[in-house]
Amino acid sequence: MRFDFPTIMVLLVFISGAIWAIDAAVLARRRRMPLPSNGGAEGGTDAPAQAMQAPRIVEYARSFFPVFLVVLLVRSFVAEPFRIPSGSMMPTLLIGDFILVNKYDYGIRLPVLDRKIIDIGKPKRGDVVVFRYPLDPSTPFIKRVIGLPGDTVDYHGKKLYINGKEMPQEAAGLYVGTGSGANMTGAELRHERLDTLTHDILIEPGVPTVEGTVVVPKGEYFVMGDNRDNSRDSRYWGFVPDRLLIGRAFAIWMSWDWGHALHWRRIGSAID
Repeated sequence: MRFDFPTIMVLLVFISGAIWAIDAAVLARRRRMPLPSNGGAEGGTDAPAQAMQAPRIVEYARSFFPVFLVVLLVRSFVAEPFRIPSGSMMPTLLIGDFILVNKYDYGIRLPVLDRKIIDIGKPKRGDVVVFRYPLDPSTPFIKRVIGLPGDTVDYHGKKLYINGKEMPQEAAGLYVGTGSGANMTGAELRHERLDTLTHDILIEPGVPTVEGTVVVPKGEYFVMGDNRDNSRDSRYWGFVPDRLLIGRAFAIWMSWDWGHALHWRRIGSAID
């Protein structure tokens, strides 16, 4: 079992909830029991119950259990934040972008176990998805879905062909990078069309890359980075099984490249 943030939140919810429940069922009753009478006379009665304050750990459990529970439910079933650490998805996502990931588009999964309990939908071609890296599931990756189950994907001459059909590209000039992505200045910026979605990619004509033809297996996906010549993706390590999907990236809520300026204009941007 992974010992990551979801695991920690599940443990905190369980521990704080257990403390609160035990106190409510057992300890609180004892604190309300009447005290024995101090008088020694025959027929003496018990003294009234005295108000006793709950132990501090119980007060903490009562206060934090609802907070832990709400955070766990939101992160597990609604949206989860991630930070972009590399330039593999430039120009769509920059180093330092903080993104929100929709956790229910591809089905409801139990936290920690990652077991799907409600099947809601499947990734579409062009979706930007966060998933657990197949070679190290403790590491989250983000790429764009290119090939769906059953698709034949060709990548030759810096161009994509899906089921024998070329995905059109349109030149859009040279890219000018900023901050940690300044090294990509001079790369070719192109508009690529995937079915009905048009998105931007970066191409470096002189840089060699992996080419070939693959057929996407059932229940798996072929993914690529938008920074085509600077992305370790399905061309290198294979397909992404459905069970490793985390969710669909849909918005940038903050953009701060450490050591560089805060990118105010990117805050609140949708991810296409």
